[in-house]
Amino acid sequence: METLETEKPLVKPIFDHSENKSKARRNAVVSALFQPFQWLQMLCHRLNPSFVLGVVLVYGLNQGFSGSFFKVVTDYYWKDVQQVQPSVVQLYMGLYYIPWVLRPIWGLLSDVFPIKGYKRKPYFVVSGVLGLVSAIAIVVLGKLPAALALTCLIGVSAAMAIADVVIDACIATNSINIRSLAPDIQSLCMVCSSAGALVGYATSGVFVHRFGPQGALGVLALPPATIVILGFFIYEKRSSTVLVQKNKKDTDGIGIAVKGMYKTIKYPQVWKPSLYMFISLALNFSTHEGYFYWYTDSTDGPAFSQEFVGVIYAIGALASMFGVLIYQKKLKGYSFRNILFFAQLLYGFSGMLDLIFIKRWNLTLGIPDSFFVIAEESFSRSISKIRWIPMVVLSTRLCPLGIEGTFFAFLMCIDSLGQLASKWSGGLVLHAFGVTRHEFGNLWLVILLRNVLRFATLSFIFLVPDSDHLDDLVPSDVLPKNEPQEDDDDDIKLLLL
Repeated sequence: METLETEKPLVKPIFDHSENKSKARRNAVVSALFQPFQWLQMLCHRLNPSFVLGVVLVYGLNQGFSGSFFKVVTDYYWKDVQQVQPSVVQLYMGLYYIPWVLRPIWGLLSDVFPIKGYKRKPYFVVSGVLGLVSAIAIVVLGKLPAALALTCLIGVSAAMAIADVVIDACIATNSINIRSLAPDIQSLCMVCSSAGALVGYATSGVFVHRFGPQGALGVLALPPATIVILGFFIYEKRSSTVLVQKNKKDTDGIGIAVKGMYKTIKYPQVWKPSLYMFISLALNFSTHEGYFYWYTDSTDGPAFSQEFVGVIYAIGALASMFGVLIYQKKLKGYSFRNILFFAQLLYGFSGMLDLIFIKRWNLTLGIPDSFFVIAEESFSRSISKIRWIPMVVLSTRLCPLGIEGTFFAFLMCIDSLGQLASKWSGGLVLHAFGVTRHEFGNLWLVILLRNVLRFATLSFIFLVPDSDHLDDLVPSDVLPKNEPQEDDDDDIKLLLL
């Protein structure tokens, strides 16, 4: 009996130890699964929950889903319905960016011209109505002339741009007020955008196959409808001070904002990174339409189906989310210059995968087209996202408090000009090299030239400051000192006249 009693403790601790280890593993898995929700809860606690909801709707549904769906469906619309050459489509795509180039105007309107005391809510409603009407028109009116169809699509793009400016003003303000959360806010934007893009890309090919390109465009009416609802429910304290001002004060407000922008952009620590962002986008001229026409061509290309094209982009969107995770977990503490240097270097190498695919060297290596294009898209999209996030975070750090909505829109306008230059220069290069709907002999030369320019962008990296997101880049006294400013809105501190 005594022997049995002494043996029991020897067995029991071993069993308990293994059981505790398994429980610890289960708890670690559960903790990892709940970590994103805890992160969202932290953001909602430190920021206004309606602001977080606004970011989800604007970046997730209006930009992520709608933007990705728009990209795929309009590609097929111009190719199959309008039967336009790829170089011409590149020029049309450049026109989509004009509303984004005009973002400083939308920023000025929302900063200086409130409607019934609100600077954000009415402009969400205007944006949603514009997108809703434009999307319905292109579906209901049947096959339209190219010019009228382009006008409707630009209207959809304008609705996205206006909503983006309004939410970005809130983002810039919160990034300035709580600078430690600036990377987290941008990560939330990018996660929502990538998640929405994942859904948009995954469903776009199916809708195109079942309803045709024109019928599928009707789906674009749903996201603007949610933006209209957001305009009524997002929290914004009404500014009674603004209501009693006269038109002259509004004009003075524009003058103050313009002077503040002019004074800010003259600082070397502001114009140098702004110039780099433009150069990095403009030199990377777009070959998307030539590439798209090639891999959907049944003669010279791999002839991917509509559904598979959506799958390619969907997996790329998933890879973008992985890029956001890498930045959030491993890179946000590094300086802007170091991150952008290595991201641009990898971005150049990722372009070489396009060249391998165009020359069909992947088949020589025994790699199927479907596997190679998915791997190439995933790597390119994740690197592109890592390259883009620090640019946006840096832009928020360059905005002076008081005109942050206008100045952030101005910086994003510079980016849109770079993207517009990328689209138009890409169209001109495709035309110069003779790339058409059915001729792709020189497409590899176009992609090679693009890759060389990607590496050439590294020579301008000295324009980026060697600082991180916690450093002060803009002096606090940018706005004229003799102009009164009030903190009448706890959540959106903008210039009150």
